[in-house]
Amino acid sequence: MTASHPRLRRLVLPLGIVGLIAAQGVALRLTGVQLPPLVGVLSFGVAIVAAAFALAWAGEAAEVDISGGLAVGLLAIVAILPEYAIDLYFAFSAGSDPSQAAYAAANMTGSNRLLLGFGWPFILLVAFMTFRAARRRRSPIDPDVQAKPFAVRLPSGNRVELGLLLVASVLTLLIPLTGQIHVVLGVVLLALFAFYLWRVSTGESDEPELVGVAQSIGTLPKTARRATVIGIFAVSAAIILLLAEPFAQSLVAGGRALGIDDFLLVQWLAPLASEAPEFVIATIFAVRGKAAMGVGILLASKVNQWTALVGTLPIAHLIGGGGFALPMDGRQVEEFVLTAAQTVLGVAILLTLRFSGRWAVALFLLFATTFVFTSTEARLVVSAVYAVVAIVLFALRWRVLGRTLAAPFRFERTP
Repeated sequence: MTASHPRLRRLVLPLGIVGLIAAQGVALRLTGVQLPPLVGVLSFGVAIVAAAFALAWAGEAAEVDISGGLAVGLLAIVAILPEYAIDLYFAFSAGSDPSQAAYAAANMTGSNRLLLGFGWPFILLVAFMTFRAARRRRSPIDPDVQAKPFAVRLPSGNRVELGLLLVASVLTLLIPLTGQIHVVLGVVLLALFAFYLWRVSTGESDEPELVGVAQSIGTLPKTARRATVIGIFAVSAAIILLLAEPFAQSLVAGGRALGIDDFLLVQWLAPLASEAPEFVIATIFAVRGKAAMGVGILLASKVNQWTALVGTLPIAHLIGGGGFALPMDGRQVEEFVLTAAQTVLGVAILLTLRFSGRWAVALFLLFATTFVFTSTEARLVVSAVYAVVAIVLFALRWRVLGRTLAAPFRFERTP
């Protein structure tokens, strides 16, 4: 047996396993079988998780051929596809049924706050547990973490995402001021996202250190490797898009059976389902000792949501028969202010390219507070806390603030 046979087996066997797990969900979706909510959540959920595993392998292997920043950006796009499918459905429907507009805005704000308020702290917790386990086993420790105080160090390239998030946050101030998301603003945000993808594609890339399935893909001949990566991205994206709706519907049906309000289901349970792929992918990287890449996935997803997702909502609304702006009621304006303030604080925390445990706890506690205190006054108070803490951090870190704002537009000549 030649040396290539074990390597091929290490590739085909894992892909075959995740393929079978995903296939049962696809089969149930295509046959239209009506499942009890809990069974639907489990069947479609594990299929989406399987597709996320394949995406993580392909995303790592893609770094052989493209820059790491672009690989992470593309991975984030595919992982967030369920969120697009659900949110754009509501925005499109709002064109003929204005009552759906509130759901579109609620789903968008809920998914954004869930990503930053829960996702970022969760990945840091996973990184901490992985670090402790590696130290007990005396295994190699993730080079991107520091022990005391525990923190994940991000690469300097992530200043591009942070700078663009600040720019997008300034642009989106027009939304609460006008009470709507206009098509013109949507086009500008989409252009900003296109610029982001182009910008990260020009970044420098180190030789990736691949292990496991990603290594088996990365060591394939160039043509076979690229075909495999593209194939995995395409098939996984199709599976995630196909299963996002039944997964979300099963989750919502289960919530209704428990007497949960429809608005809360759209704002929190549906995003929890649609955010699952990117959470799984980021967790996989953190467990494998690549915490910085896990945080980078969620940071890229945040850029994706705050530019491309927000930008496509008024366009979908227009295509669905609505006007040139997606209207937002008073409740949605409050939700958007809260989401924007949280985004700005997230950027302020990462200005030093360190994400520490204390800031992860602060983000989670502020996020959780809005579930305990649900009044308008409480949301405005939490928004003010986000904003004040962010301003203080900007003032303390003013030297790196300017560098971060300039990072997306600074192009260094590579020898």
